Amino acid sequence: MTPKKHEVPQELLAGLLADYKKPEDLIGENGLLKQLTKLLVERALDAELTEHLGHERHEAVANARWQHPQRQEQEDPQGRVWRACHRSAP
Repeated sequence: MTPKKHEVPQELLAGLLADYKKPEDLIGENGLLKQLTKLLVERALDAELTEHLGHERHEAVANARWQHPQRQEQEDPQGRVWRACHRSAP
């Protein structure tokens, strides 16, 4: 028999389920299932975004677009700031 890939320890499950007495506590609007689903989806989306962007959340990025060397800011007579970034043609 092969072991399960991500087996949840029984102690963890016992701790999570200790205070739950009725089905609504587990599957209700603010139940454990909804909380766990929310955390799981957030973790999965965060991992996907990290993979897509190539860096962790809040990590400094060396080639951030706002640090582009040819980026210029100009102010018009009304005090509005205009930003322009010159790009080379493809």
